[in-house]
Amino acid sequence: MNSSRTGSELPLVAGGDACAPAGLSGGLSTERAADLARTLKALADPARLRLLSLIAASPSGEACICDLTGPLELSQPTVSHHCKVLVDAGFLRRDKRGVWAHYSLVPGAMRAVGAELPGVGALVTA
Repeated sequence: MNSSRTGSELPLVAGGDACAPAGLSGGLSTERAADLARTLKALADPARLRLLSLIAASPSGEACICDLTGPLELSQPTVSHHCKVLVDAGFLRRDKRGVWAHYSLVPGAMRAVGAELPGVGALVTA
């Protein structure tokens, strides 16, 4: 495609057809957006989402690593790694008992993340 126009020859738009800054404000700050992106990255893994759902569905509200390896079909070190990521992100609480670690959901953690994004908070139920 051959065009005789250059970037400096764009047509002028008059009147109400021009785009004007809307003065948007109230969104996430750059720093908060970066923090939230790191938090959401912890959830952006199918194994971690399954892990959270298994713990949430547990009758006791907690699960041992040894209880999670079978349903996830992952090795103990891999499940431990995923749990550590979720602990560091604030979604799980770790309780060491002997050689095993037991994990439970941090109450309200998912809801707090949803509240950061207008319109998404209502979709989060855990």
